[in-house]
Amino acid sequence: MEQAPGTTQEQAPPARPGRSGVIALVAAVAATAAIVLTAPADAQGGAVADVLGEEQLRIMAPASPGGGWDQTSREMQAALREVVGRTEVYNVSGAGGTIGLSQFVRHEGDPAELMTTGLIMVGAITANGSPHSLAETTPLVRLTTDYQVVVVGADSPLADVPGLVAAMQADIAAVSISGGSAGGAEQIMAGLLAQAVGADPAKVSYVAHSGGGEALTTVLSGRSTIGIFGLSEILPQIEAGTVRAIAVSGADRLPALPDTPSLRESGLDVVVENWRGVVAPAGITDEEERALEDVLVRMARTDAWRDALARRGWGDALLAGPEFEEFVRSEQDRVSRVLAQIGLGGS
Repeated sequence: MEQAPGTTQEQAPPARPGRSGVIALVAAVAATAAIVLTAPADAQGGAVADVLGEEQLRIMAPASPGGGWDQTSREMQAALREVVGRTEVYNVSGAGGTIGLSQFVRHEGDPAELMTTGLIMVGAITANGSPHSLAETTPLVRLTTDYQVVVVGADSPLADVPGLVAAMQADIAAVSISGGSAGGAEQIMAGLLAQAVGADPAKVSYVAHSGGGEALTTVLSGRSTIGIFGLSEILPQIEAGTVRAIAVSGADRLPALPDTPSLRESGLDVVVENWRGVVAPAGITDEEERALEDVLVRMARTDAWRDALARRGWGDALLAGPEFEEFVRSEQDRVSRVLAQIGLGGS
């Protein structure tokens, strides 16, 4: 859960002197393209060094610390250490990443600036009527996919998906659902659940939060019937017994939660798959774009990144170059259509 609207923004570090100042909501995510790098590793390293000069990469996580974008950014920072050396991660929180986006677009032409993005931001751009979009960035790579988990408090009387279906069909508005950003994966999933049980998605009682900690508090207090979280964010709480998982949003059960059925297995045709990737500012050169893509692909092949995927329960969804650019464009169109279908935005 990346960030909800209306939260307080954290100021980014000052701009450098001299520098001018997307759902995977799909029944099956686009197939990961094979990426072949023809340049040897030393040549790739030299290319990015030529691009950056004496500057180091800075990665914006457009959300508060602890969420999915922050986790992704900091795992990138660790994995990039052996590829390009030291990098900097900073947070700019608020409005499903759109506050961060509004700051990021000011770095036009700066190849040393990167931003973590994904499905949540694509939805928030539409839901919040953001004046900026990912069309004002340079898409570099898609890195991961992450499924959602439906959880209840450890003491909740709700035991399984059939019980949830019965409650939603009896009174959809009485089933309070906690999650992340307006227009994000969790709210979209809530709307799709309502559709699947034959209820009106517009009547869903959805409570958006600025982060996973706040949403978890709402679930544990009993103020919401269920919570919807990204797997990597809620898995520690499930393992600790703080909450109980009753379903996952993958087409099948997840290796990290082998005893938890999928929604589809439980009779609801709902599959939601989040994705996260990296963009650079608009206005960088083709040479700079290729060098940044290459270094991120190299990062995604390191042992450190592979370890991060395993620890976080993320899927490897590496996609780069023109294929990723087309994926982002198609996701923006798809998100708008889906949000309109479930009453969360215009088409």
